[in-house]
Amino acid sequence: MSIRRPSDPPPSEITPRTVYESRRHLLKAAVAAALVPGAASAQQKLQTRPGPFPTMEKPTPANLVTSYCNFYEFGTDKEDPARFAPKMLKTRPWTVQVDGAVKKAQTFDIDDLMKLAPLEDRVYRLRCVEAWSAVVPWAGFPLAELVKRVEPTGNARFVEFVTLADRKQMPGLGSEVIDWPYTEGLRIDEAMHPLTLLAFGMYGDVLPAQNGAPVRIVVPWKYGFKSAKSLVRIRFVEKQPATAWEKSNPSEYGFYSNVNPGRDHPRWSQKSERRLGEDGLFTKRRPTLMFNGYADQVASLYAGMDLMKLY
Repeated sequence: MSIRRPSDPPPSEITPRTVYESRRHLLKAAVAAALVPGAASAQQKLQTRPGPFPTMEKPTPANLVTSYCNFYEFGTDKEDPARFAPKMLKTRPWTVQVDGAVKKAQTFDIDDLMKLAPLEDRVYRLRCVEAWSAVVPWAGFPLAELVKRVEPTGNARFVEFVTLADRKQMPGLGSEVIDWPYTEGLRIDEAMHPLTLLAFGMYGDVLPAQNGAPVRIVVPWKYGFKSAKSLVRIRFVEKQPATAWEKSNPSEYGFYSNVNPGRDHPRWSQKSERRLGEDGLFTKRRPTLMFNGYADQVASLYAGMDLMKLY
């Protein structure tokens, strides 16, 4: 029998070990990110203007979003991108090739691409297929601005995104988990939707290396793996492109990746999620919303489709 001393904290104030370990894990990652050259706080500020689709949700703390993320080119652990990318990824010089079924194929220098249209502030929810989420202030312009300038032909039904694959800069390429380079795709009407963002920054700064510098796609109504990072090519094609995770594990990662809570991942439920930073003992998981809460804007794109089969 143990005897409780007057100086001992009451049981109600003792943090359970699982919660303590979770918090320590995130704090360790956040400190590591802050000590790495090129972390978000040291990035170049961007000139932006207010954009559409405002939200009343409070943004997730930047240190969590920049220290706990997926970028398999730098490793499969959540801390690997912040540990390696800022030291290894060189974002200048950088070009993005835009070609395929278009009338005006072009190769853009990244600084010219950033000036193609005014940069807007967009605060979007971002959800990972692993059932965690965040609210992130992005900076960019609608992908549609770029699409219109290259003038797709009638054969362009899909858009393929190809990311950098450089073994000298990206230690994760030694892994065979994905058939590199990482590729993703959208239907052209999805790519042209005003929510689909060509993003160059977050939290008022240029993109940190670990979050997809210098340019990435953000598709807020889909799982995060659809938002390809560190783009080097955007290709317009007639047939649905084979995407990286589809090729790796087609039973888990479909082309559409619609946030349909009724369509569980084979290894876990998608009906609820945990918001980064909300790790308290009594913090309830949030219910996952159809299309990540953007149904009013995008549901019409999928009218008549079976989103249990087309996941």
